[in-house]
Amino acid sequence: MKEANRLNYYRILWVFVFFDLPTDTKKDRKFSARFRKDLIRDGFTMVQFSIYSRHCNSRENADVHIKRVKGFLPPHGEVIIFTITDKQFGMMEFFRERKQAEHPDTPQQLELF
Repeated sequence: MKEANRLNYYRILWVFVFFDLPTDTKKDRKFSARFRKDLIRDGFTMVQFSIYSRHCNSRENADVHIKRVKGFLPPHGEVIIFTITDKQFGMMEFFRERKQAEHPDTPQQLELF
């Protein structure tokens, strides 16, 4: 059982989306807001203002969400999409006001497809 849990740490992935989008014009702000809303609709949660993450149970599942993000990319700005394993995510350290913050919980998701 312990071996199975260790392997899951490397099979489960986190997809991160970093973005820097222009907000100079009303049209740019609309694209930026729509991009954030699309990320949230696809199950991403905000880590910091322009950093969103999503827990995925497999590489195949991560690829589906990466493809979706690519489908709603805004016409301008910079977007970075990358994945890390659950093990790597577990080694991240979070700080708020110079105090170490609690690590976010791994979501319990039920996927039917």
